[in-house]
Amino acid sequence: MSDSHKTGPLKIAVAGLGTVGAGVLKLLERQADLIEQRCGRRIEVVAVSARSRGKDRGVDLSTVEWYDDPVALAAHPGVDVVVELIGGSEGPAKETVELALERGRHVVTANKALLAHHGTALAAKAEAAGLAIGFEAAVAGGIPIIKGLREGLAGNRVSEVHGILNGTCNYILTEMRTTGRDFADVLADAQKLGYAEADPSFDIDGVDAAHKLAILTSVAFGTPVDFKSVHVEGIRHVSAVDFDYADALGYRIKLLGIARRTDHGIEQRVHPCMVPKAAPIAAVDGVFNAVIAQGDFVDRVLFVGRGAGEGPTASAVVADLIDIARGRSTPTFGVPAAQLSEAQPSPMEARRGSYYVRLMVVDRPGVIADVAAAMRDQNVSMEQFLQRGRAPGEAVPVVLTTHDTEEAAMQRALATIADKESVVEPPRMIRIEQF
Repeated sequence: MSDSHKTGPLKIAVAGLGTVGAGVLKLLERQADLIEQRCGRRIEVVAVSARSRGKDRGVDLSTVEWYDDPVALAAHPGVDVVVELIGGSEGPAKETVELALERGRHVVTANKALLAHHGTALAAKAEAAGLAIGFEAAVAGGIPIIKGLREGLAGNRVSEVHGILNGTCNYILTEMRTTGRDFADVLADAQKLGYAEADPSFDIDGVDAAHKLAILTSVAFGTPVDFKSVHVEGIRHVSAVDFDYADALGYRIKLLGIARRTDHGIEQRVHPCMVPKAAPIAAVDGVFNAVIAQGDFVDRVLFVGRGAGEGPTASAVVADLIDIARGRSTPTFGVPAAQLSEAQPSPMEARRGSYYVRLMVVDRPGVIADVAAAMRDQNVSMEQFLQRGRAPGEAVPVVLTTHDTEEAAMQRALATIADKESVVEPPRMIRIEQF
């Protein structure tokens, strides 16, 4: 990398001064001596861009150049690195990063949507120009999972990566379990506390976690980023009653991102899961994230920490800046972009495992026999069956779990069950993962 021989300051421009951008400036200011000691040179902010000039961000901006247009900022002639903290897969964020690379600037970004949609092309552009794209902050906040996979586990063939990749969902599910409140009630509280956005769709519908999983998959398996092949489900349909049954069955409910090598190809899926209470990931609560990687020599490695917020995300951004200042260079996704190997995506229908199913049925003779017959016709074997109390002629919850079966068979069985007159709500299914 061209900066390795330099001893002068690494000059950076920061596009976006929201929570993370302000955090980066504060960290660079507060830890200036420590950072200079660790990378052998100062890191100097020479220009910034944001929507509002007058906002107090808790840091002195009087000595830096201000740009209203982040794309113009990327063309600043005296900049070594452009730090993109705008967000979004298109528009100013993408234009800023592309122009920075065209002008010979390294890029550091926290933008998982941009990388999930355009990561492979951006990596090729950067590597062709001898430039780095640092994106530790794009996945799991302050957890050094990109470095862990790309560098710490570089001698391993990784077979699986799974984890809690969205703190908002983890907080909501934790609160539902510990307080017994419904989803809508807990979501409203999460919004008041600042853990959920005014429009929480990206988080609660699993899209944010899917962006991060697509990036992790590429780093873990050396494949092009393939967001379109991620199966995505959110947590809107998880009910308070599901937590009661999960507890009775010995499980916790988590929204997980799972990437796994299988005989059918590479699985990429985000959805609610039931995991055994004894599994390490089951104990990761609140806004924390966790990622587990399975390597052939290292076995299982667990990373846990804060997945968002000013401090943790700024920490990850600055770690990438220190690497660039030191001249440490690694291909963006662990191997050169031209050598990323296309992999067959494994369809969701091929997933094999066990299932939890909750039904609301009219309490009358023959209903359970109908459910059992629908399962039997698809060769789905039931493991446990739970019905608490009776209410003849009224709707009651019925819960069952299955032995391992294929997703396609499970979906066919549920479609048959949903058509039964005695089933008064769509069946709710949560996949069980035995980690």
